[in-house]
Amino acid sequence: MEKFFVQNFGCRATQADGAALESLLAGKGLESTGERAGADLVVLNTCTVTSSADDDVRQTIRRVHRENPQARILVTGCYAQRAPQELASLAGVEWVVGNSHKTQIAEIVTSAPYHGNIHIGDIFEQRDFLSAPVEDAAGDRTRPNLKIQDGCNNRCSFCIIPFVRGRSRSAPAEQVIEQVGALARRYREIVLSGINLGRWGREPGSQVRLADLLRRLVAETDVARLRLSSVEPMDFSDDLLHLMTESPRIATHVHAPLQSGCDRTLRRMHRKYRPRHYADRVQKARALMPDAAVGADVMVGFPGETDAEFEESRQFMAAMPFTYLHVFTYSERPGTPAAEQAAQVPMAVRKERNRVLRELAAAKNLAFRERMVGRTLSAVTLAETSIALTENYLKVELASVREPNALIDVRIAGVTTAGLRENALPILQ
Repeated sequence: MEKFFVQNFGCRATQADGAALESLLAGKGLESTGERAGADLVVLNTCTVTSSADDDVRQTIRRVHRENPQARILVTGCYAQRAPQELASLAGVEWVVGNSHKTQIAEIVTSAPYHGNIHIGDIFEQRDFLSAPVEDAAGDRTRPNLKIQDGCNNRCSFCIIPFVRGRSRSAPAEQVIEQVGALARRYREIVLSGINLGRWGREPGSQVRLADLLRRLVAETDVARLRLSSVEPMDFSDDLLHLMTESPRIATHVHAPLQSGCDRTLRRMHRKYRPRHYADRVQKARALMPDAAVGADVMVGFPGETDAEFEESRQFMAAMPFTYLHVFTYSERPGTPAAEQAAQVPMAVRKERNRVLRELAAAKNLAFRERMVGRTLSAVTLAETSIALTENYLKVELASVREPNALIDVRIAGVTTAGLRENALPILQ
């Protein structure tokens, strides 16, 4: 029996797609293996959000071909959709399959007429929603990741993702409810994800919104805890924030991409909000959920970003109640408007600005963790049996080994280098 190995790069949506691919390949009689070295077929499910993501993929292709020269390599995902010929030219690559043809991969690798072909189509014609069966959605994780939305209708000037993922499309509500119900029988926390998650249900003619879906999930399933991954700031409606406040089964965790705190930079990025709009949403979330995790994606070194604009952005972030930041250095993506701008920021300046924001993020996170000392927090135990993740997105070193995949109350004794430490004394009921 032919053995296969799927390696995923990038975001939670890509990880969910990888689980679906494993299911499709197993359905064709192939056997999954836990390591690349023993695989007859290696599927690389790629990301292309930055140039370093592309570099990782190319290095992996070379490594696979060197270590396992007999393996047939199939490259799929966002990088494959963007630059198929570039990937097909690399030694060992037998197929390049874009997101447009991802659902056909099992047939491509098992049907002789497909051999040696590049499969790329118009991603904007894609209507299929690639979804993993619930038994494959979690892998070995204790917090399964369920993709319920794909694609993006925004046109941020720096972003290639709409051109490799296509239009926004949603998994049907009934399907999501069925999947969450099935996962809830095995897992305590489920993470809902998407390329632009807040746009779930926004197809033409639809009147339902993400908050409506969450209400149904809480009412119609036994899920213990739902966690939202990234949601665009203006999709954190009052309705959604109030629901998160009122339901103890929805994690108090707000992740809203910011990118920049400077109005002029946001305009050049073609983002659909201004700093004051963003501040309104985040401050509303903090007022409703005083102990919530509040995080953001932020970018440094966007074309034309002056020292003054960066400082304006830094001051805005310093004033916001963030508990963590994901800091990214701007990376030119071929085909995007930003990549064609003449005023590119020198890489040394980009790296220095990245360092400044990481220091700011570290200080904010430490202050937030110190605020949790002495509290009792709800947490889910992870596969690493001495670690748990709190409702407000902090890792806790447990005083003793616990069974994974359980919701527990943890009394916080102190902070560690990057997380929290449990009090060894038992909690009195």
